[in-house]
Amino acid sequence: MASTTALPLQQLIASLDDTSLPKILQVCSGVYFQGSIYEISGSEVCFSTGDLIKVTGIELLSVCCEDICNNEKFELPINHKGLFKVVPEEMPYSTVEEMVSLRPVGLESCLPFTFTSRSKMTLGNFTLGTGRALTMISIERCEGQEAQVRCHVRGQQEVSAEVCIPLSSRGEFYECESEECFTLQEIMSSTCLRSRRFRFVNTTKCERSLVLSPIYQVHAVMNLRKNVLKFPSSLEVDVVDVTEVCKDVNFVTPLTLTEVLSQPDESFPAVVEILEAPETRSLFKCSWLPELNKSEHLVFHKKGTSAMILLSTLKSRRAQQYFLVSQQYGGRFRRRPREFNSVYEVYVASIQAPGLKVSVTRNCDEVEEEGLPALSVGDQLEVVRCERMELPCGSSEGQRQSVEALLCQRLQEPDDGDDDDDDDDDEVVKQEDKREEIVLPLYMQGHFVEILSDNKKYRLRDLGKEFSLPLDVKVVSRDTELESDPLVGLACVRIEGAMLEPTIQASFPHRPDHCFEIPTQWLSMSISFTKDPLPWPSDTPPKCHVDRVTEVADTFFYEFRKQGNSDEPPPPRPPKRNLSSSDPPKKSSKSSKKSSKADKSKQQPDKSAPTKEMASLTLNSKRRPPAPPPPVILDDQPPPIVPRKHSTAEKSTAKALPNTYVKMEDSMKKAQPSGVAADVDSDHDYELVDDTLAAMMKTAQESIMYY
Repeated sequence: MASTTALPLQQLIASLDDTSLPKILQVCSGVYFQGSIYEISGSEVCFSTGDLIKVTGIELLSVCCEDICNNEKFELPINHKGLFKVVPEEMPYSTVEEMVSLRPVGLESCLPFTFTSRSKMTLGNFTLGTGRALTMISIERCEGQEAQVRCHVRGQQEVSAEVCIPLSSRGEFYECESEECFTLQEIMSSTCLRSRRFRFVNTTKCERSLVLSPIYQVHAVMNLRKNVLKFPSSLEVDVVDVTEVCKDVNFVTPLTLTEVLSQPDESFPAVVEILEAPETRSLFKCSWLPELNKSEHLVFHKKGTSAMILLSTLKSRRAQQYFLVSQQYGGRFRRRPREFNSVYEVYVASIQAPGLKVSVTRNCDEVEEEGLPALSVGDQLEVVRCERMELPCGSSEGQRQSVEALLCQRLQEPDDGDDDDDDDDDEVVKQEDKREEIVLPLYMQGHFVEILSDNKKYRLRDLGKEFSLPLDVKVVSRDTELESDPLVGLACVRIEGAMLEPTIQASFPHRPDHCFEIPTQWLSMSISFTKDPLPWPSDTPPKCHVDRVTEVADTFFYEFRKQGNSDEPPPPRPPKRNLSSSDPPKKSSKSSKKSSKADKSKQQPDKSAPTKEMASLTLNSKRRPPAPPPPVILDDQPPPIVPRKHSTAEKSTAKALPNTYVKMEDSMKKAQPSGVAADVDSDHDYELVDDTLAAMMKTAQESIMYY
């Protein structure tokens, strides 16, 4: 039978637990917000008398603390770190059993418990006086006998004894304050504790008694609304439980995508309505995601599990892209050589692909003190194995350190530029170099590219079976079943990993044959099944074309990497150098041979070398051009001298002198220096100074200095 007693929403929700849900409640009084619509925590709430509410879940949010003295209320978060003590009840208990029944669940964990008796008690030959403190130690239950509590009694002269008191003993018992402390989590998890009064252990904060009430966030639906309601249980409305009476009332059942997967196969295909749009739109960049709006309809064709591959484009691109591709993708791929930026990366790749061959793409100088060999562009190396070796590693003379190194075999000796050797000698050297072993420490930096001899075209599902990931590939033929293949035209894509994803095949009603797969674990939305007819004639389902390539955001890639192996060890660090040695590491490489040859060539005369006059104009010896000389004064008189400025009165009467240097420049244009021919072929437009002009300049400078 349904309860006919109206209770405040706060009290009724506090009496529920997850096992008793769902519950149907009816609003009977206390119209909330006068029937107006308000938004609470992102949900519109409007309750009127007679409304039916189906509670589907409750979540503890906080605790309401009410001061009994002044009815003041305040809230504390459920994870509040403060401790509370139980305030003893002022009213007496008539029996020991009544007092014990109000203790929290798991009484043994809450012992010892102290109480007093205001009445004299006679237990066999033992008599207890009034006001004596009794400490309950344990509860003893024996079959066929009445349950008893074992108590510890302390006498007036520090004499202690133990007595057993039957639970049915009557008297006037008062509870004493216990030293036991509780957290909010412990109080809210016990029904008995929630009915008690508490005070803060820290008496400086609050010494008065408090009543603690849980505040839940209620998840519910209404029979006249389609969206999920979320509201606090502290709303001041009275409700009544009508679950038994309203079993047949039709409520919209919101389902998450994970709950849709648990529906029977007979439920598909079906038309569904979106109640809550996806919360996280940043994980996907596909075309169908922006259309998943509230109140929109979708066709769910079927559910299942799809094998998918995560691809990424090269990092060198302006905007790196990521794609989630079904293994049913019909395009063809061709392997691309991988690039490695360190010996450690080569080592990791060689574990997955034994016999790995790489080619050096950048020169590396030899450092003898650190055991780093020389590498030249074009060197081809085949990885043999990884082992610990004794290398100098920058230590002092005579000391060597044991480090992990990659033992490789050099397959081809690069051309060092010596064309004077005989062909037979070159052939012998190459044969020896093919058997040359080279040791590369794992901490060594370098630039390598994988050598591939495979030119075969693969399907996507075959690549995952024959090769280990990650793998660099290129799309050489598109998927003909796709309207537009976004993978075509990309220079290179990397297969990051494979996954099995539970998916729902869906489409929009206006295009029921154009389907896409929704990864249920990566998309959060709420839907409800409707009774709308399918958008195609009965018994003639359309032939579905599924989008097999879905672009995702970089956040999807990062979340995927978090779920992978995050326990991989970092690459090895190079050993510490010996700081006592002040000499820098010696570098010797084949480039030094070239420099020595260049030094020899400098000692021999070269007809193409520039002459001494031309060498003075090179960049190393080029000097700043001299400043242009001052203008020439044709007469022997020094230039006019500007008088000193002594006072403001003189400034007002003084006249500005004509610009002497303008006249000098004009005279320079008229006077041609004699005896000097113009250098027509010279690239510099410099003016030459003769002896007469130098004398004039000296006279002008002496006049200025004298002044």
